[in-house]
Amino acid sequence: MNIFVVNSGSSSIKYQLFRLPAEQPVCSGLIERIGLENSVITHKVYRGEQEHVEQRTLDLPDHEAGLREAINLLMDAEVGVIQDPAEVEVVGHRVVHGGESFAATTIVTDEVKREIKRLFPLAPLHNPANYLGIEVAEKLVPQAKQVVVFDTAFHQTMPERAFRYALPDSLYTEQGIRVYGFHGTSHKYVAEQAAEYLGNPAAKFITIHLGNGCSMAAVEGGKSIDTSMGFGPLSGLVMGTRSGDLDPSVVFHLVSQLGYDVEQVSNLLNKRSGMLGLTGFSDMRDIGKALAAGDPHAALAYDLYTYRIKKYIGAYTAVLNGLDALVFTAGVGENDTLVRARACQQMEYLGINLDAAKNEERSRQLREINTPESRVKILVIPTNEELEIARQCFSLLRQDT
Repeated sequence: MNIFVVNSGSSSIKYQLFRLPAEQPVCSGLIERIGLENSVITHKVYRGEQEHVEQRTLDLPDHEAGLREAINLLMDAEVGVIQDPAEVEVVGHRVVHGGESFAATTIVTDEVKREIKRLFPLAPLHNPANYLGIEVAEKLVPQAKQVVVFDTAFHQTMPERAFRYALPDSLYTEQGIRVYGFHGTSHKYVAEQAAEYLGNPAAKFITIHLGNGCSMAAVEGGKSIDTSMGFGPLSGLVMGTRSGDLDPSVVFHLVSQLGYDVEQVSNLLNKRSGMLGLTGFSDMRDIGKALAAGDPHAALAYDLYTYRIKKYIGAYTAVLNGLDALVFTAGVGENDTLVRARACQQMEYLGINLDAAKNEERSRQLREINTPESRVKILVIPTNEELEIARQCFSLLRQDT
């Protein structure tokens, strides 16, 4: 079954083509810096043990232009892997927010699209891009089944004490205002990889997904117990452009004293805050360069970013009543050695001991970066949301046949 997986982020698109049940992708790609000058597309084709890499720099104003370029690359005369779009049988889409309407992988219908669109205000950086990906894919590969996998689904196992807010009961029962959690596909994938590595399906993990969007989850026995993002993907950790946790009184002040309207507040907290607000940069690679050059704003930003991670490690260790492993994943979590070092600094009282030399090693494989005496394993596990999405699409459609 040819399954083309589309994972649209706020400023990027990752994609892979699988021929399941084989789990090795036929090709994969990453489109970065969408909406900025000099967008970069890295397209990889896998032929046996060989990997061919094609990289192109061009301007991509939006996600539609990016996805069109990705599909064109699938059929490219030199680096393509199919000859006709009709060869794609399934397009699997990551959709960030499923509300209370979706707790499982779902085939796209007009009703499903209307519900995804209705949820735009809850994930304004992602659901519109996810929705656009579905619409473009329907145009470019109209014969394929369109399937959505929701980030919120993995966190449906949270107990009520974790997902409820201390608000009037009717706001939950009638309006569905509760913690949903996000990055569920990534948290699920790396938690499964960690449990297999430790040989302990009942293990207790804190999974730390650090990309342009950031979240953490407390996972026990393969189930999400708590997570840092809430009703929308704005709360919790400091992110590329999002504020993370914020006293709601700040919002009242912005409106009543500074004259902000609702749209301006949303734009501020979702698109102009986080690391961008602190430093002028949203990409951690740019902030790392500024830090190395002695920029005090970058220094503060790194301190604030990693301090928030440490607070959640402490909280989730308490919730889990112990900890078997920390798991770092996603672009920043897998590659930023300074973030990992500072997040684990002075955590020996919890049994967390980072090995500085191991932390500096580069690898695309699952690896330990803790010292031998550390009670808690510190793992770096490359996430593979696309494979997880493909698996769920394959399982759903195989059940339907």
